[in-house]
Amino acid sequence: MLFVSLGVIAALAAVAAAYLQRPVFGANPTGERLARIQQSPNYRDGAFQNLSHTPAITGDKSIVRASWDALFDLDKNVKPSAPVPSVKTNLHRLPADRNWYVWLGHSSYLMQLDGKRFLVDPVLAAASPLPFGGKPFAGADIYQPTDIPAVDYLIISHDHYDHLDYATLRQIQPKINHVVSGLGVGAHLERWGFSAGQITELDWHEAVQLTPDIRLTALPARHFSGRALKRNQTLWASFMLQTPSETVYIGGDSGYDAFFKQIGVAFPDISLAILENGQYDQDWANIHFLPEHLVQAVKDLQPKRLLAVHNSKFVLAKHAWDEPMRLLADNVARENLPLLTPKIGEVLYLDEQNQQFERWWQAVPPKR
Repeated sequence: MLFVSLGVIAALAAVAAAYLQRPVFGANPTGERLARIQQSPNYRDGAFQNLSHTPAITGDKSIVRASWDALFDLDKNVKPSAPVPSVKTNLHRLPADRNWYVWLGHSSYLMQLDGKRFLVDPVLAAASPLPFGGKPFAGADIYQPTDIPAVDYLIISHDHYDHLDYATLRQIQPKINHVVSGLGVGAHLERWGFSAGQITELDWHEAVQLTPDIRLTALPARHFSGRALKRNQTLWASFMLQTPSETVYIGGDSGYDAFFKQIGVAFPDISLAILENGQYDQDWANIHFLPEHLVQAVKDLQPKRLLAVHNSKFVLAKHAWDEPMRLLADNVARENLPLLTPKIGEVLYLDEQNQQFERWWQAVPPKR
């Protein structure tokens, strides 16, 4: 009986090992890429590290209990009762002579700034490598890879499935001129058909001059990375994008930390901050903003305008789907936050000061 059990275990392990070789899981850094990683001051003991001690689980629960609750202790409104309000804008026909932003849902968005197009963390298929789960809500699923126009710069904040989607990138790869990411992420991209010459990988506080007057700086985030069994082999990051007319903070995924105040001091003229707002939980408060942490980060950064992403497309936490926007809207007047709320697909023109947007999440009635 023991030999049979061992045989079954070995067979299952072999199947799992074979499954993890599928392209969707990407590739581990090797060779010169790995050597560069090992020289990073943010890489120690065989993995990238956050600037502050960052236990994955906060509070008193075990990781097993926290994982169980995340899967089964869900709010009854974790999914919307009707399609998420959205607008299907033809992205190919947006004006080439204006600065604009279009949210594609979750943390995916397309921007045009001073004549260059920037695409951030495009996830237009699913937020999971498995054939089940990770599917977008109705209404939040209106954009497909075919809707994406030619892109000058693709920016990847980190390699989690809800930010780096294999199916999307395989389809849009011919439209991408250049990619900028944290250290190590290029290993995934090269496996998926991008050339080494298309990819720039940055450590925190490194910058690349994209054009003579457009600069992109990689900055810290408090998070983690990984697409298979081994975590933190690639670097997660936020970015500051500086163009002649805009200074845009691309927040990626992060828990709160002291570096937000430092970023605000180093970049005192942020015109737009795009910050995560959603998929949080008290059980993992170190790696995703809780609502009060988002407010503090905005106070630290002092942006002229604020956009909230990382919500309203997938079930990745147990809170109600609309809770992040409801709570943030409640904080706007009390905390004097410069929040703009375009719905998915609605065009925000950055050179207009008085665009008005609806509280679109209120249009979906809660389940009773």
